[in-house]
Amino acid sequence: MTQQGVRWTADQVLALAPDATSRKAGSKLGAAGPWSETGSSDEGTVWGLCKGSGSKPYQTIIDIADASGPAYKCSCPSRKFPCKHALGLLLLWSGDDGAVPPGQAPDWAEQWIAGRRQRAAEKRPTGPAGSPAAAADPEAARRRAERRAERITAGATELEQRLSDLLRGGLAAAEQAGYGLWEETAARMVDAQAPGLAARVRELGAIPASGPGWPVRLLEECALLHLLDQGWLRRDRLPQTLAATVRSRIGLPASADGPPVRDRWLVLAQYDTADTRLTTRRIWLYGADSDRTALLLSYGAAGRAPELALPVGLALEAEVSAYPGAGQARAALGEQFAPPAPAAIRPRGMTTAQAAARYGEALRADPWLDSVPVTLEQVIPTPDGDSWQLADADEDAALPLTPVARSRSGLWRLVALSGGAPVTVFGECGHQGFTPLTAWPQGVGAAVSLC
Repeated sequence: MTQQGVRWTADQVLALAPDATSRKAGSKLGAAGPWSETGSSDEGTVWGLCKGSGSKPYQTIIDIADASGPAYKCSCPSRKFPCKHALGLLLLWSGDDGAVPPGQAPDWAEQWIAGRRQRAAEKRPTGPAGSPAAAADPEAARRRAERRAERITAGATELEQRLSDLLRGGLAAAEQAGYGLWEETAARMVDAQAPGLAARVRELGAIPASGPGWPVRLLEECALLHLLDQGWLRRDRLPQTLAATVRSRIGLPASADGPPVRDRWLVLAQYDTADTRLTTRRIWLYGADSDRTALLLSYGAAGRAPELALPVGLALEAEVSAYPGAGQARAALGEQFAPPAPAAIRPRGMTTAQAAARYGEALRADPWLDSVPVTLEQVIPTPDGDSWQLADADEDAALPLTPVARSRSGLWRLVALSGGAPVTVFGECGHQGFTPLTAWPQGVGAAVSLC
């Protein structure tokens, strides 16, 4: 149950925005002017009418207590979730100045909430006998898995031959052939039902045009791709956890089969990446009692934000189950026992040297790992020529920021938050450097999203 006194900050609301345009438009609607008949309930719902360009106001309602993050409903034609009206209403509610008073939901809001509650009840598992896994034909599933494994093996064998041809002919041939060669190879991996291989092949195609030093980077990525190929072809000889990692990197689906861990999970960061086919949302969680970090992944069709959204800086009491694989941080969000609420939780920090060592250790379990989640303590953002780095306040060591981090506006929020003083920063540490995602000032202060 959501208590009326527990309100989110404006930064936590705006962290839910699907893009910068929605963030700006939602901020303009965070005032009482366009709103009427607003209200909120102890059950975690917020509603209101927002005046638009038409004769009828838009009906906006938000279920804050939803187990998978806030859920939204608005009568506007926007396909973004949340839309600017939902963001504006949440900003109005977060102000806690009486603009969204407690009350009884109107009929249109009550009907939507009742429908959501009923659908959630119908989705609850009824026991092993009623589960989809029990209803499936295990023999048919085994045959499908064998057929797919045969296709992947054929694709991996073909890819090995193409990598050998590339190395025999010289890396200069990759620059002359252009992107078409790699796209054709990626399509063959899609036909082989190995999406993980296809994605890595497509990345190879962009390297020759990535600037000076591209032959070294291409050779490195070809070596990792060769290693993944060989891991699949010799998977029967691998330790169980490493074999699970190989299957995951190849692109085989897996279920979160780890034991549920109930904890107070702090929402550390949330950000989206997109390509022409898919939008991927990454949400990092930190367990206050278990001292572990977990990654939730959510997907949306191209141009649409994924449904799962959790406000950065809030904590939720819930169960989380890990996916199989050595060194894997991915997990699935299970039963939630309370909606997200403010909490004075911060992850345990480390130095930049310890962060680099952690990434090195993680590579032993997963050689294809791009980065690991770490929290740096007592670091100062410092210019480094044309670049930036996070320097330890008490040691002569630093981590460079990744090119992605340097191109984001969050870098300037981090610099402003620091003001030359040490801060605590959560982010991803990998072979390209460190990408800051969230920061906390010295002493007591709310988390600031840098995404």
